[in-house]
Amino acid sequence: MSDNFDFVIVGSGTAAGILAWRLGEAGYTVCVLEAGPSDRNLFIHVPAGFSKTLFNPKVTWQLKSDPNPAIANRSILYAQGKTLGGSSAINGMVYNRGQAADFDGWAQAGNPGWGYSDILPYFRKTEQRVGQHIDPQYRGTQGRLRVITAQWPNKLEDAFIEAAMNCGHPLNPDYNGAEQEGVGQYQSAIWHGWRVSTASAFLRPAAKKFNVEIRTGALAYRLLMDNNKVIGVAYLSKGATQSVFAKREVIVSAGAVNSPKLLQLSGIGQADLLKRNGIEVRHHLPGVGENLRDHYSPRIVAKARKGIDSINLHVKGLPLLRQICRWAAGRSSILACSPARLHVFGKSHQARDNPDFSIMFTPASFKAGLVGVLDNFPGMTCGVWQMRPQSSGYVHIASPDPAVPPRLNARYLSDPLDRSIVVSALREARKILAMDPIAKLLEMELLPGNDCVSDDDLLDFARNFGSTSYHLVGTCKMGPVEDKNAVVDARLRVHGIKALRVVDASIMPMIPSANTAASTMMIAEKASAMIIEDSARS
Repeated sequence: MSDNFDFVIVGSGTAAGILAWRLGEAGYTVCVLEAGPSDRNLFIHVPAGFSKTLFNPKVTWQLKSDPNPAIANRSILYAQGKTLGGSSAINGMVYNRGQAADFDGWAQAGNPGWGYSDILPYFRKTEQRVGQHIDPQYRGTQGRLRVITAQWPNKLEDAFIEAAMNCGHPLNPDYNGAEQEGVGQYQSAIWHGWRVSTASAFLRPAAKKFNVEIRTGALAYRLLMDNNKVIGVAYLSKGATQSVFAKREVIVSAGAVNSPKLLQLSGIGQADLLKRNGIEVRHHLPGVGENLRDHYSPRIVAKARKGIDSINLHVKGLPLLRQICRWAAGRSSILACSPARLHVFGKSHQARDNPDFSIMFTPASFKAGLVGVLDNFPGMTCGVWQMRPQSSGYVHIASPDPAVPPRLNARYLSDPLDRSIVVSALREARKILAMDPIAKLLEMELLPGNDCVSDDDLLDFARNFGSTSYHLVGTCKMGPVEDKNAVVDARLRVHGIKALRVVDASIMPMIPSANTAASTMMIAEKASAMIIEDSARS
């Protein structure tokens, strides 16, 4: 086992798998370090296994936030992938890019090359869109990540789409095409009934075909440095300290929590924070761990009338056995579906140029509105979120011990605009659910309930029942050196440090108006091209 590679990638998640494939394909030697185990758990690969893996500490980092006064002083429990594929192995599989304006905003903030016209080819490069309504100007058909619209026909979904259209939301057959606004079915990274993670599509094939070595059970705890140049990574494996060295670069790709954590443990970050935790300051970079953002989602839950079908009725006993048989035969089945089935992308005010809230519908009711634990009766859940939250928080190490989780807080609803848009989105979701034909299929609203009427009531419900959408981003923000919170430049090189890049969702300067997996894959594709280009020059 060699300890010298062209590139060392810390993390094996959504971005890392693509990086490993592209760099291996270009002829470089690559070592990928993953703190968790391999992705052998069957529940990872069956789409419905999402509910089993999301809270499994063997394949996820289970992280608890600091209490947040803006959400009734509650703490939020987060799950981040800790296995090959990272969060792409445990997420809801939704493929959702966001709006052109999101990325144009990144470029306008001082990041040349990140406008929508610049990054669209990288979105297309990753995917193999399968199905109808494929516009080649926007969609890719030759990539390794298969994207489908998974089917599980049911009356609740059909009725919700019609009700949303009756409320003025246009039917949109492809929200990843020319326009995002409207109602329709979510697209998912699923193929022949199996989850498509970046581990299955990129990383494990790269290890078979190229000079890519994967080391699992390898917890990176420090970047090895020679003056201001990173030369390798120290990690723990089976209780022993190991080191691996990079002849060209180290790429930190551990996600929006663990990437800033590793930089801070290595002495790169806010000097005061590092000193308080007994860390030698190697480079004062105050933005490390700041700008944490996420989509905060309160969820409406309603009970369906007797005789109305929902996923709740198919998860036990003989009905579940039938679904397993359908899945094994390659037919439509709840086992082969994402937990997010339908979308509405809408505007809180029609004068706005672009949608600013998302409504997610699934024909299943979840206890307390929390995704993962189903009720024992048929129903539906309708979650909402502000697309581009202004509230932001932090990830800060709490100890020099790498086994100690960092402190984190997204400071949800601390910004008044976020509060206003969340209330508007809840009102719009309720308006749709009160519209025929779906209104005829629902018996009663369970959350927030009929007593919740005013804007203050709805905001109070959001504060007390909202939770994460698992879309953590922003903690190694991309931006020019003049931006005091910027951590990496437009080529994702860490400011003030040589041979070190960060490539994952943490570099996003602002959260996109979408689930974040697709954008993270795009970042990896663009970063790979930049790294290969820079390496050819050196």
